[in-house]
Amino acid sequence: MQKSPLQIARGNYQPKLPVALKGNVKVQEGAATESVADQEEIKALFPNTYGLPVLELVKGDETTYPAVNVGVILSGGQAPGGHNVICGLFDGLKRLNKDSKLYGFLGGPSGLIEHQYTELTAEIIDEYRNTGGFDIIGSGRTKLEETWQFDKGIEICQKLNIKAIVIIGGDDSNTNACVLAEYYLQKGCGIQVIGCPKTIDGDLKNSMIETSFGFDTACKVYSELIGNIQRDANSAKKYWHFIRLMGRSASHIALECALQSQPNICLISEEVEKKEMTLNEIVDGIVKVIVNRAEAGLNFGTILIPEGLIEFIPAMKRLIRELNDLLANNEEFLAMGTDDEKRQYVKGMLSPDSRELYRSLPKGIARQLTMDRDPHGNVQVSQIETEKLLIEMVAKKLAMLKGEGKYKGKFAALNHFFGYEGRCATPSNFDADYCYALGITATYLITSGKTGYMALVRNLTAPAAEWVAGGVPITMMMNMEKRAGKMKPVIQKALVELDGAPFKYFAAHRDSWAKTNQYIYPGPIQYYGPSEVCDLPTHTLMLEKGVIR
Repeated sequence: MQKSPLQIARGNYQPKLPVALKGNVKVQEGAATESVADQEEIKALFPNTYGLPVLELVKGDETTYPAVNVGVILSGGQAPGGHNVICGLFDGLKRLNKDSKLYGFLGGPSGLIEHQYTELTAEIIDEYRNTGGFDIIGSGRTKLEETWQFDKGIEICQKLNIKAIVIIGGDDSNTNACVLAEYYLQKGCGIQVIGCPKTIDGDLKNSMIETSFGFDTACKVYSELIGNIQRDANSAKKYWHFIRLMGRSASHIALECALQSQPNICLISEEVEKKEMTLNEIVDGIVKVIVNRAEAGLNFGTILIPEGLIEFIPAMKRLIRELNDLLANNEEFLAMGTDDEKRQYVKGMLSPDSRELYRSLPKGIARQLTMDRDPHGNVQVSQIETEKLLIEMVAKKLAMLKGEGKYKGKFAALNHFFGYEGRCATPSNFDADYCYALGITATYLITSGKTGYMALVRNLTAPAAEWVAGGVPITMMMNMEKRAGKMKPVIQKALVELDGAPFKYFAAHRDSWAKTNQYIYPGPIQYYGPSEVCDLPTHTLMLEKGVIR
């Protein structure tokens, strides 16, 4: 395989580790835990893994470890650093006993069910150190929820003498890991299950998990692109750039990129929901900034838009809910011939408020809401081109103001979507170090006989040597939520906290950013150079920990 100079150099990078993980290690148990909500329901569903203590890895005495075979699964969307979790897991196992083996299940959780696997050797591992992507074994979105799936997992684990499975994934994947751990304890089959916190969206965090891996790298990639666009906008001085950023539920990516690049406008979905803003109010807010900047001779700017914005607008949420109920498995609707017929049918079936909103939408967006649906019949919100919707509505409003003599500027807009550009990027030093430490941590949780835990590394704003490694019971992060009409235990998603330090900092500065050009151009990820440039975590994390104010 031909490699670029950067690939070769990154392959030789040695991730930095917490001091506690460099020598002999033992597990220190803390106090018993309980779930973040719905304690009785969660306890009843997870009698064997509920109430476990938080764990910390500390220096211990020299110990001889027996060889152990471990399986690893990459689950869900890609995130920079996943390969380093696997590398840390491999190195940790081999360090404790050279005869231990690591098996990768291919294509995600389906590899466990379908018995598709490969043994990960030193030769394979060395090809993937400090690289982006999940291509070492592939990923998938199959959910581990059914008893027959769990039993198929037992079959292959017994065949390969696998004693533990590490699932690298987001909130849903780690919820499934906990269900699997509980089932294997009930069956007494001797298979441990450990999770690792992955998602670029940044919504898998809580009092114990400071950040999910991949968030740092993805935001740095997007922020570089935003900075480049802002430099171009400030040079050409004629375009408004509407930039939609990946982040299905929460606005963490949009907020972090705003903190790094200081755009003229950044919408935060959680604020929109809290203020119960309408789509027209959002448009009016954008128009106000554009008009004010035009009066100052600035007919250009940048606007960041979180991917999930539509679902956080209360009126849009109600419309989407009505459409989901109306159109799911609706044979009459599916049998209609033309788009106009379908549009008229939908308008006739909606509530008055939702009908009026639906009629006000551009036809292309209205069609996306009714035609492009997932296998369950629901609107695929992440596919809706919100940036184009806002451009069209803003342009109409500005044209009206121009006709009234209230706007004398020029409006030309360009749209962008940044998502896949960041999911498989070469991990930053932070993510490379963090993920490798997570893999080593998972090793010690396994050799200590733990199950139903998520590997954690905390104190992440300090130098890597001072990071604190351990484990948190997955049940501690759970609550009950309605999924597909049924109440199910899930890890609670973390949305942007409007009373948190990152949002407060943003809110205190956004009016100034809107009026004048205070753009920051972050540039590409820095892999080499002084630690204060190359090893910093996200602005979000530093603000949360009071490192920057």
